[in-house]
Amino acid sequence: MSKCLGGFLAAGLLATAAQFAAQADEINTRYFGGLLDHHSIYGKYWFPEPLLNPEVDVDREIRLDYLHTERRGLQSNALKAEVEYAVGLLTLEIELPYSNDRQAVRDDATGRVMHERSEGLGNVEFAARHPIYQYVSPDRQFDYSLVAALELSVPTKTRLSHDTEIVPQLSQAVRIGEHFSVQTNLGLSFLIGPQEGGTQTLEYGATFGYSIDREQFNIPGTTRLTPLFELRGERGMNRGANGHNMLNGVAGVRIDLHSWGLVQPRLGIGYVFPIDSGARDDLRWGIVTSIVFEY
Repeated sequence: MSKCLGGFLAAGLLATAAQFAAQADEINTRYFGGLLDHHSIYGKYWFPEPLLNPEVDVDREIRLDYLHTERRGLQSNALKAEVEYAVGLLTLEIELPYSNDRQAVRDDATGRVMHERSEGLGNVEFAARHPIYQYVSPDRQFDYSLVAALELSVPTKTRLSHDTEIVPQLSQAVRIGEHFSVQTNLGLSFLIGPQEGGTQTLEYGATFGYSIDREQFNIPGTTRLTPLFELRGERGMNRGANGHNMLNGVAGVRIDLHSWGLVQPRLGIGYVFPIDSGARDDLRWGIVTSIVFEY
């Protein structure tokens, strides 16, 4: 009897010790003052790169984007080159855009339609982002990261670039289940300079993705396919644009290819369309393409 009781107590103590060890291990996954979690998928290159919205995840990549948009009388082309480098969970970014616009203008005197071109480099953008809070559910089916970012755009003094822009920003990266992701961003743009200095604009967006691995949808040469739907908007906060809103949508896909040595290529393409009246004044339709070389 006593031996059975002793064995029962010993088994109970061992079970209790194992439970405490598991709890201690769970607690030890928190770091950065208990705000971040080692279990998080953030920083493991799982979240897809948005096509138009700012990126949220950690990245080491070289990226080229091309955006073509049209509305009545205006064709716009924008090319953007970007380099990102990560130090731990801190991502540093530099970006250089170039744009070329072609606008039809009618001469009132002759009635002839002429085309005016406007092209040149835009602001050089420097940015940094880092997660400041994370939560991962015990079953790992819900993964949340809150990310702080700061963008600084320096003018190149071309025809298109005169003002400095500062954008403090908060972003969120959420994984739900094994495939679905949501990335959101909210920032306030401040312009400083001779052209539109003092202008403030609220910038916001959301990117929804559904990751399909090769085991589910086998396409030769690819490792993952992610259909994307994006919302990207701007709302004027002062001056004559106070309350003026522009909201565009993007429907597209990101395709991850097999690695080329140490480089992981990712292709993206999307159709851009206006959602509200403010956006319809700015464009009728557009196409965005993107190629990313992750290293």
